[in-house]
Amino acid sequence: MRIKNSGILILAAILLFSCDKKRVFDEYKSVGSAWHKDSVVTFDLPVLDSTKKYNLFVNLRDNNNYPFNNLFLIVAIETPSGFTKVDTLEYQMANPDGTLLGNGFTDIKESKLYYKEDVKFRGKYKVHIKQAVRESGKIPGVQALEGITDVGFRIEQKD
Repeated sequence: MRIKNSGILILAAILLFSCDKKRVFDEYKSVGSAWHKDSVVTFDLPVLDSTKKYNLFVNLRDNNNYPFNNLFLIVAIETPSGFTKVDTLEYQMANPDGTLLGNGFTDIKESKLYYKEDVKFRGKYKVHIKQAVRESGKIPGVQALEGITDVGFRIEQKD
């Protein structure tokens, strides 16, 4: 019985990854049980084909400890020449009733958040992501953002 279950898990994993033909980069980094406001998650991107276009996504894993309906992120793309393009982004993370958006069968949800489309790369880039959540009516940012456990970045080849 144990061998049968292992075989099924291996087959499921192969099928899951073989259906993901657009993926050219997909990596997660843990931020622990709370994402500190000064913690920057950095991804070193591979050198990609400069003749192709790509779509970019921020991926998050969160759980029921996430206390807000939305999320603010500061995402910076650093070019090979050192120029950095910075975007401040807002994403809805929960329904009006408080249930988390995203995919998952347990209290942990994965969210694939659209960032940019039709991007061309020329050389080696870095991506830096930090949270910028503030409580309503308060100026300082949330010191330790509960409920976000992993931050990821994904690149897909455009059709």
